[in-house]
Amino acid sequence: MGLHGKLVAAIEFKAGGDVFHELFKHKPEHLSHASPIKVQGCDRIQGQFGQVGAIICWRYTHEGKEKKAKQVIRMMDEEKKLIEYEMLEGSDLLQLYKTFDITIHVETKGDIDLVTWTLEYEMRNDDVEHPMSMLSYFIDITKDIEDHHFGKP
Repeated sequence: MGLHGKLVAAIEFKAGGDVFHELFKHKPEHLSHASPIKVQGCDRIQGQFGQVGAIICWRYTHEGKEKKAKQVIRMMDEEKKLIEYEMLEGSDLLQLYKTFDITIHVETKGDIDLVTWTLEYEMRNDDVEHPMSMLSYFIDITKDIEDHHFGKP
């Protein structure tokens, strides 16, 4: 049995939590407009965007390499603005990790919207590193979306 891990990052999002949640829920294919260097597209394979059970395929660049990742939307909670993805195939992540799940949660505390990224995974062996670069990647995408929303280059 591999080593289980969990990484969490919460980032203030000044463009409004609803903007962020709606982008990932209903228009993930538009993410490439906000972060074109990191995300080249999102294709719907099965089901509808924003529906539990939908299968999507991300085309993205991480650490200078073009990659693909097929995921299923495992859970969605509209009230909590939460989406949970399970990695299915196509990503080199599954060569390193037996399981790799990504949860995006938007919560409002006072006047501040926080986007929380949670990565949960099981390493295939003890030599595998924790996916810190993926967590950093998602933080950067969050900042790109905010900059795009405000019209910053």
